Amino acid sequence: MAFDRPDRVKNAPKSSLVDAVRDIKIASAERGDIVIDMKEADRARLELLAQELKPVFDEVPLDDERFDFAISSGLQPRLWIDATAHVMMGKDRRQYRFVRDSRLGRLTLAEGTAIEPIAQSVTKYIAERIYERELAFAGDDISYRIQKAADEEKAAKDIASEEAAKLADQAAEEKETIVEEVSMAAKDRASKTAASKAVWFLIAAFVVGGTLLLAFRDSIFG
Repeated sequence: MAFDRPDRVKNAPKSSLVDAVRDIKIASAERGDIVIDMKEADRARLELLAQELKPVFDEVPLDDERFDFAISSGLQPRLWIDATAHVMMGKDRRQYRFVRDSRLGRLTLAEGTAIEPIAQSVTKYIAERIYERELAFAGDDISYRIQKAADEEKAAKDIASEEAAKLADQAAEEKETIVEEVSMAAKDRASKTAASKAVWFLIAAFVVGGTLLLAFRDSIFG
């Protein structure tokens, strides 16, 4: 039985599959290091922006829950301002992009490599949102006042309507009373007229009877 000599085993060609797997592992590790480095670089730049904005963040009322002010982790870190607006790094990893998602798509509010212009844009955006909230509260207060005035006006109209209804009822009752009184008076007059006619009829009957009695007295008593 023949055996290969050690020098032949040592000089044997290596497996291409093993080499390919090893190369893929090395490339993946290198890419992972690059991705981690890029992610950390993005996060570091966003943290610098957050530090610049910290005095602004501290001035926002604590009861305003619309704002987040947090850096999210993930493949691409973001500094979230609220649920729709955030700052992220551009493709060159040096440019800040302040964007806002809307129904029409993503809107770029500010873009640049310097921190101060981006911080000013974020500050302006926060101020606009706070002002919108104040307007909404003022609108609610005005709506309440208008509603209160409308309710008071409606109550006054209801009272006036009730008073008018009462006056109308009183007028109707008085009218009915007057009609009844007029009807009773008419009946009284009719009764008096009938009685007067009866009296005059009786008087006329007596006169006629007396006249006839005188006219035929001789014939009756002769």
